[in-house]
Amino acid sequence: QVQLVESGGGLVQPGGSLRLSCKASGRIVSINVMGWYRQAPGKERELVAVITSGGSTDYADSVQGRFTISADNARNTATLQMNSLKPEDTAVYYCNCKGVNTPTRYSGMDYWGKGTLVTVSS
Repeated sequence: QVQLVESGGGLVQPGGSLRLSCKASGRIVSINVMGWYRQAPGKERELVAVITSGGSTDYADSVQGRFTISADNARNTATLQMNSLKPEDTAVYYCNCKGVNTPTRYSGMDYWGKGTLVTVSS
């Protein structure tokens, strides 16, 4: 079983920065993809950024140039650096991973953290 725990959310003023962290735990050998998604009130969950174990990244158009995703494969962690935050970035941010290799099997399941709230407001 894989568990994801996020940290780093909070209240920030427009134009400010926050750094979100995600730690995956369990009997993990490697993770193919880690990512961040968000869900604002009344809206569907959407992709923010993803990173592969090889370091390839992809971002939502709305955060391109402002957010940076990184990962530490050895520690099974992913970080989302968010700069120039806007009120429309307010949402619950969820860590996700998929393509998990354990000592005994490969899992193609999606694993999710419980989320961390980011509020951008003056």
